[in-house]
Amino acid sequence: MDRLVLLGDTLELLEGRPAAARDAARPVLTTLGRAIGSDGQVVVVPGNHDHALIRRWIGERLAGKKPLGLTTQVPRAASPLLEELCGWLAPASVEVRYPGVWLGEGIFAMHGHYGDRHLLSAISLWGSDDPPQQMSVADYERAPGGDSGALTEAVAKAMPDQMADGVELGAGLLRQAMLRGLPVAAKLPGAANLAAAAALVVEQGIHRRAFLPAIAQVSERLEIPADTVIFGHIHRRGPLADDPDGMWTPAGSEGPKLLNTGSWVYDSALVRPPGAGQNGYRPGGAVIVEDGRAPRSIDLLGGVADELLRGTA
Repeated sequence: MDRLVLLGDTLELLEGRPAAARDAARPVLTTLGRAIGSDGQVVVVPGNHDHALIRRWIGERLAGKKPLGLTTQVPRAASPLLEELCGWLAPASVEVRYPGVWLGEGIFAMHGHYGDRHLLSAISLWGSDDPPQQMSVADYERAPGGDSGALTEAVAKAMPDQMADGVELGAGLLRQAMLRGLPVAAKLPGAANLAAAAALVVEQGIHRRAFLPAIAQVSERLEIPADTVIFGHIHRRGPLADDPDGMWTPAGSEGPKLLNTGSWVYDSALVRPPGAGQNGYRPGGAVIVEDGRAPRSIDLLGGVADELLRGTA
């Protein structure tokens, strides 16, 4: 392997537990760095769950009216935690790019959270946000999407540095409380049917009908000159063999082909039971890019039993 791209959410920093996230990630990233070795490279591309790694650096850059390009190189010292993370990946060389990175001619990769900005208009539930035809990276940074993480991030950006961490901690505690309540809620009458309905809405409504077109919009508005755009964020690996024609080319011949790296989190509400078709939400997804071949979606954990992946959650 010449290069490994960590395409966002390398650390879980939306739960208000940065120390726990650091302790969980360090042995994994240390092992990855050693496996890749001194001849290889790791590219870190922050996403929305680990945006705190670069939030203050981006804020300072925007305040100073310094440009943010499609592949802006971020200094390792942008935050103490980012510098620590990069150190774990030794002896591999480490580069930090944001919001994306070029992986080859016509192949662009980004986390994909900018797509949240267009979800409401793409899903046609709340009118149109009518953004300008052309947008910049700075525009997206100033106008995040409507998910809870984006809301927390927007509030934190507006606060002085010494208060921003408190905002994230409070939001993280609320998130933890909700997660702890899920096992209790799962035992309520009708909970299984409700979970199945919610999963159907996520899969058919948000991911297929809204988010894929939203990513195509991001590509168009940022004027990314790519034939292929690789992203993550929505946790739905693809394309899969049984996906409908055109699902991953929502802009048709005028837009790029889309690929999603998938999830490394086991979500029992979305992972299909055995025999129910390909598991696009099963942990272990990735996209491999090789010279002379089109990028393709792969499953790195296909031989691992669900019971092991599910853990204790």
